Amino acid sequence: MKRREFITLLGGAAAAWPLAARAQREPSNRRIGAVTGIADETAMHTRYAAFREALAQLGWTEDRNLQIDYRWGSGSAERIRKNAIELAALAPDAILATGGASVEVLLQATRTVPIVFVLVPDPVGAGLVESLSRPGGNATGFMQFEYSLSGKWLELLKEIAPHVKRAAVLRDPMLTSGIGQFAVIQSVAPTFGIEVIPINVRVPAEIERGITAFVSSGGGGLIVTSSSGAFVYREMIATLAARHKLPAVYAGRDFVASGGLISYAADFLDQYRQAAKYTDRILKGEKSAELPVQAPTKYELVINLKAAKAIGITIPPMLLSRADEVIE
Repeated sequence: MKRREFITLLGGAAAAWPLAARAQREPSNRRIGAVTGIADETAMHTRYAAFREALAQLGWTEDRNLQIDYRWGSGSAERIRKNAIELAALAPDAILATGGASVEVLLQATRTVPIVFVLVPDPVGAGLVESLSRPGGNATGFMQFEYSLSGKWLELLKEIAPHVKRAAVLRDPMLTSGIGQFAVIQSVAPTFGIEVIPINVRVPAEIERGITAFVSSGGGGLIVTSSSGAFVYREMIATLAARHKLPAVYAGRDFVASGGLISYAADFLDQYRQAAKYTDRILKGEKSAELPVQAPTKYELVINLKAAKAIGITIPPMLLSRADEVIE
């Protein structure tokens, strides 16, 4: 039997098992799964803690009336796929999935287990749901951002470095979200009088080569869009920005915590709290197909003053007063 046929057969079997298994489970003792492809376990432990705390406020406590099975992808596509099949076979009442890659493989493994996702950039464009208002299948959840957010990064760059006329934009051209983020930045660039130059973010050598070439042509500023590659190499990117004294705006707090200058993004912990509310509704009988996919409602501005000092930039007082978090 070919490997593809085997995976299809196994996925079909996994889709059938949950119905019988869930029917035998006592309503007061529920089981959910949690899968992520993010390799940073420290960040994920913090996010899962927010998820559990929100569940507890809704009456669901681990080891009392709820069991949570965790699976870690560690950045490996094969590991994520294996974990998705395992979780589907456990027949949980729901699965929390972090990132589009996790949701994609889960949907291949099961079309019956309800999936609540977080940090997914473009669920419609990726084919994970039929529409935002009516997901239609067994997956729903919370978008990582709306594409219009990307224009805000350019605005912030101009605010912290008014002299900037050129900006390198790190993005993954192989992702729909990478194309979408850059398209928005490119469309608003003339408004700020900035020329934008794309740099691929697939491998470290490509990133370093692109930034070095950009600086040799006159420098300017840096915008780092959201992608798994940028997240994995965030410390290297922040180091390169500091070395070349590039004012940089990032697509998430984790970049600033790793030495980056400034970020503006959805509050990721809030997404896990909201996911807990959807999970609660599903455990109480609502259908994921009828729960609309939601855009972020809470954003956070994070500034690293140490990084600002290292590249000789003074953050405007008005911007500092708007910051949700300032790293000294």
